[in-house]
Amino acid sequence: ICWLFGGHIQLTECVLQNDHFLQLLISDSVETAVPMMSVLHSILGVNSSVLLQVDEEILHSVLDELVYKLSSSTNPVIGNAATKLLLLIAKFCKQLLELLATRYKGLNVLLSKQWTGKGFDRDLSQLLDLLYLEQSNGKGEMQRQHQAACVIQAAWKGFQTRKRLKKLPQAVTALQRSFRAKREQELQLLKKQKEDEALKLQMQLQRRKAMRLFHERQLALLEIIHPSQINKHMQEMEVKSALTIQRFWRGYRARKNVHQQKQSLREYKAAVIIQRAACRFLEKRRRKRTLSSWKDPRGLTDEQRVALQQKVDDYIKLHPASQMSEEMSKELHMQAQEKLAQFLLRSRLDQRAAQRRETLLAQVNTDVELLMNAPQLAESTEKDLAVFMSRSVPVATKAKESHSAMLKYARWPWWKKLGDEFEEDDVIPDDTLNAELGSLFIGGRKSL
Repeated sequence: ICWLFGGHIQLTECVLQNDHFLQLLISDSVETAVPMMSVLHSILGVNSSVLLQVDEEILHSVLDELVYKLSSSTNPVIGNAATKLLLLIAKFCKQLLELLATRYKGLNVLLSKQWTGKGFDRDLSQLLDLLYLEQSNGKGEMQRQHQAACVIQAAWKGFQTRKRLKKLPQAVTALQRSFRAKREQELQLLKKQKEDEALKLQMQLQRRKAMRLFHERQLALLEIIHPSQINKHMQEMEVKSALTIQRFWRGYRARKNVHQQKQSLREYKAAVIIQRAACRFLEKRRRKRTLSSWKDPRGLTDEQRVALQQKVDDYIKLHPASQMSEEMSKELHMQAQEKLAQFLLRSRLDQRAAQRRETLLAQVNTDVELLMNAPQLAESTEKDLAVFMSRSVPVATKAKESHSAMLKYARWPWWKKLGDEFEEDDVIPDDTLNAELGSLFIGGRKSL
């Protein structure tokens, strides 16, 4: 085989690419591995650049096998052959030396520790010198790249620093503006808190003063009242207080219910508007369909007209019309007229009822909007109260009478209210309600 290589150099590449050669090279047997390494040494001696001509995968496989034999075997024969091959590869091609230095970084340590003093120190020292020289060149290149990276970083950091220094006045101005705005906001918040605390303290003082005046007024009234009338006076004061509490509680509960119903009423109105728009849209589309689907009837031919006329004549012969007297026709005409009159009368009544329902619905909606937009008792003014008052003297008199009746009912003794303990808080006896149903007034007009 080695003799054939001398005259046919192109065979070296074919031998290295052969799978059988690689299988024999990776064998663990010394009798097989050493001759294969000698054949590889002869191939490199004939064609030193053959490893650069084969595939990268084959090159890595050969180098891995040689390094593996140096790391796993302790036989001096295998170590000598592998060292000579690596030395020959490193001498002939610088690219392969760089590959050995970069791919197998611990190779020089392995060679110096494991194979020193094994009988081939000369080749081993040459290989170690080449590896150390390549590593030093690589370190110098790395150091040079590191210095270049430091120069680039310094230039970039200087550029960034100069750029920030140029923008520093604007940043300082923005910072001062934001600091002043924040400080102004904090001062306003602190001022508002102080005002709220002062107002709260003032309200407490006014409440205490009003409470003191109220107690003084009560004591003055108790001094004026006869001792026998004190209990009656106290009962009247308790009743008034209870009525005031009930009035405020019922007003609060009514306002709360109205606020809760606002959202549902708004949703209901929105649903009505959407439904109305959808109905209009569907009606328009239905009309368009009816208009677009209309087609003129086709004319009949003479034969079809004759056949249709024959069918009509045959049907008339089979179903002759019954003879009706003049009296029967008049009676039938009268019945039709009566039914028509009844229908027209009923339609008018239905129309009036529908108008009345629409009027009542509009009135109810107006009253609901008036109640929903009504201000609270603490915020109400005389103008707001005038909206709920009637200018009619009979209506105002009737309202006064109903109010007096409610107050009289509230002053009744307990034995007259024994039938009312299971009623709700908002339920009022029928005799007092009858006085109010006829004079219910909302929004400046009388509701029937």
